[in-house]
Amino acid sequence: MKKIGTFLLLLLCMTSYTQENEQEKNNMFLDDFRGTASITHNGVSLVPSFSLGDPALLFDLKFIKKKFSFEPDMRFSLEGKPWTMLFWFRYKAIEKEKFSLRVGTHPGLNFRTVNVIRNGQNEELLESRRYIGAEVVPNYKITERFSVGIYYLYGRGLDEGVKETNFLVVNASFTRIPLSKTVFMNFTPQVYYLTSDKLTGYYTSAFLTLAKRNCPFSLTGVVNKGISTQILPDDDFTWSILLNYSFPSKKRKI
Repeated sequence: MKKIGTFLLLLLCMTSYTQENEQEKNNMFLDDFRGTASITHNGVSLVPSFSLGDPALLFDLKFIKKKFSFEPDMRFSLEGKPWTMLFWFRYKAIEKEKFSLRVGTHPGLNFRTVNVIRNGQNEELLESRRYIGAEVVPNYKITERFSVGIYYLYGRGLDEGVKETNFLVVNASFTRIPLSKTVFMNFTPQVYYLTSDKLTGYYTSAFLTLAKRNCPFSLTGVVNKGISTQILPDDDFTWSILLNYSFPSKKRKI
């Protein structure tokens, strides 16, 4: 409970800092800034079949200028150890009424704890592995609240470990489905194909978010099930619940 209380206090302080420095931000060449911070009992990766297996803090920030955006995606254990850091550069190539296409690329770091022997003593060190990635994301809106899309991510490892990853997703998105006058939900079921070097896997997963209008807090549930996979970890079923805090948008005219 102390960790959760510290996390919520941190969010309130960050919000206060943002508001106090609004005048300074008006001098920045940005159309918008927004972000989400989440706490969860089981950190889930961008690829849902991979999880930290422990409680985690997730930060997703967006700095937007016209069709371009810079979007850091950072994940930490509750002890403060980094897990993954992705620094996305994204571009909205097509924005039509029904169809949109986004492309992006990122450098990334993946961290793990390794044991080494130094001066005869066992010691834990934090090791980082570098990789780069690129994504293509087409989406077609069928109605205001229903769309279908494809997400493709290619990753290339620059250090020891996995050298090549392909992540191909087919999804449907149901957004702002009203449950009452103030409460709504977003639901995204998906199936995906994953390769890790020569290993392959097929999975299904889903994201369900419950939110309230004009409230910065929301809850998200994530479930993931392997259909047929050669990739470790090969847990048949994983799940996670996240408490999210959304920073207020600072959208303004330039």
